[in-house]
Amino acid sequence: MCGLNGFFNAHSIIPMQSVIEQMNFSIQHRGPDAGGFWLDSLLGLAFGHRRLAVQELSSAGNQPMISECGRYVLVLNGEIYNHQSLRKQLAESGLVINWRGHSDTETLLACFVAWGIEKTLQATIGMFAIAVWDKQEQVLTLARDRMGEKPLYWGWSNDLLIFASELKSIKAHPEFEAVIDRDALTLLLRHCYIPAPYSIYKGIQKLMPGHVLQIPLQGDLSQSKAATPKPYWSLNNVVEQGLANPFVGSPEAAVDALEEQLKKSVADQMLADVPLGAFLSGGVDSSTIVALMQAQSDMPVRTFTLGFNEPGYNEAEHAKAVAKHLGTAHTELYVQPDDALSVIPNLANMYCEPFADSSQIPTFLVSQLAKQHVSVALSGDAGDELFGGYNRYVAAQKVWGPVQKMPSFVRHLAAGGLRSLSPNSWDKLFEFAKPVLPKKLQLSIPGEKARKLSEVLTLSSGEAFYRQLTSHWTDPASVVINGQEPITLLTDPSAWPKTDCLEHAMMAMDAQTYMSDDILVKVDRAAMASSLETRTPMLDHRVVELAWKMPLEYKIRNGQGKWVLRQVLYKYVPKDLIERPKAGFGIPLASWLRGPLREWAEALLDEKRLRQEGYFHPAPIRTMWLEHLSGKKNWQYHLWNILMFQAWLENQ
Repeated sequence: MCGLNGFFNAHSIIPMQSVIEQMNFSIQHRGPDAGGFWLDSLLGLAFGHRRLAVQELSSAGNQPMISECGRYVLVLNGEIYNHQSLRKQLAESGLVINWRGHSDTETLLACFVAWGIEKTLQATIGMFAIAVWDKQEQVLTLARDRMGEKPLYWGWSNDLLIFASELKSIKAHPEFEAVIDRDALTLLLRHCYIPAPYSIYKGIQKLMPGHVLQIPLQGDLSQSKAATPKPYWSLNNVVEQGLANPFVGSPEAAVDALEEQLKKSVADQMLADVPLGAFLSGGVDSSTIVALMQAQSDMPVRTFTLGFNEPGYNEAEHAKAVAKHLGTAHTELYVQPDDALSVIPNLANMYCEPFADSSQIPTFLVSQLAKQHVSVALSGDAGDELFGGYNRYVAAQKVWGPVQKMPSFVRHLAAGGLRSLSPNSWDKLFEFAKPVLPKKLQLSIPGEKARKLSEVLTLSSGEAFYRQLTSHWTDPASVVINGQEPITLLTDPSAWPKTDCLEHAMMAMDAQTYMSDDILVKVDRAAMASSLETRTPMLDHRVVELAWKMPLEYKIRNGQGKWVLRQVLYKYVPKDLIERPKAGFGIPLASWLRGPLREWAEALLDEKRLRQEGYFHPAPIRTMWLEHLSGKKNWQYHLWNILMFQAWLENQ
């Protein structure tokens, strides 16, 4: 895990070394162990790198790194888990290479020389963002891993080409013109994140997962600016091919196949020259990863979890029980409200563009805890998207199916009934009834779910149903001054894969949007703020490809998701330690906004301030804020989107 950056400007007269050093310094947290740069002053090209040493701890792993033949210059952020296998393939082909060390960066360079860049990308198993300069062809290549685990921003500002792991590096360049993109701001309000390829700055894009961009840097500059990213791997293709060629065998054989592939992926990702551990919430996903780690380790695996004293937000006891059963070396930290609240002033700097998933706070805290003991932590992320774990997939079966058959007037009557009580009142009602409710009806945030259901009842299609469930502000362009909501993967019909059902379509789109642009961003920035590397075994593309060969009934059964993954876990952990209602990794944001965060929020949402800054129409925001304070409605997520932009703007 590291950070990279660079720029190209053939006509610049600025001192290149001081600029790349500034850019490097801005992301020192991503790589506290070493920093370096490479310049071609005549061409106007610069590479910078910050290093968090995980493999090959000596200086032989420092970057930027030049190939043995001198043709390629490389900066890499991430890990290539199969790089030892790639070295073996090179040796078997008869190549004799004078290895300087055992870093995966050096392995990639040797593969580029032997096979070329694109073939090497196809051969890799890992998470990465890279920039490669080919001196012979005079081409700059940017590439990102298949599922988007590692970030990479790029774009043009006049004649300046610039790229980096975080926008902080880009903003550090004195020739970059940082203009806020109001259209991208509308996307933040809808989703709580800005989806790729957009960024908060005009002219700067996120390179899409599984894409490669090759930019010629010789001759006419217009040719350089015309270069566009192209996919070298496509999740849509994986989805369609998997569904067309499903897994052949019994359900038991499918469980065994998944277990075997996950064990391989976990083993690959346990490769490190530094202490390694895992996040453990006690849920299905993280428990599965930890179980497979412990099964392949001679020593107790280090595991980490957070606890909260607030009812409905604490999973620490469940994690502790799983850890005890597996025999891990478990560390837990019970977080007091002041601990979490103290993180909030740092969020705007931690996240290089506005980001409003409030679970960013506990994610940072558990990363901070883990860093005290290890330098690498594995996580269970992606189990929901691959194996049907989110409640919305079950809702597609249980709610949308019946809803679309209801007469319109019945839908509207039911929606009115749900709206007759405030979300806060629904929460209190469910809390009062909890002792007598069946387990499956003991919902987390029932008031928010009732509000969403009332909105769903009036929709007209499955696509609209999914869009509603994934939206916060449903008409953000009416809130952002001079903002027009741009087309995204979710709103572009041509971007959706052909699937056999709405549930699979939702899972495929979640993997390409919510997971890559929310979950992976959240974890990357929160962990990197503590200089902790995180790894996600379920995002190994071999696991992804196997998951999409599984039919829906292997994922969702009897109203419960992740059936096949649960069967793997039950080989290691008793079922009664795992089975409970699904809970998110969150904080009691609604009550905090009415309590300890009220003064902070009020200052950011001040009507006069909103008017002076000129990004939002104040009226709908103020109405929402007052309704939230009164308890009439729970607008926690809508307000948090606004607050995170305001806090970020204040930090610029």
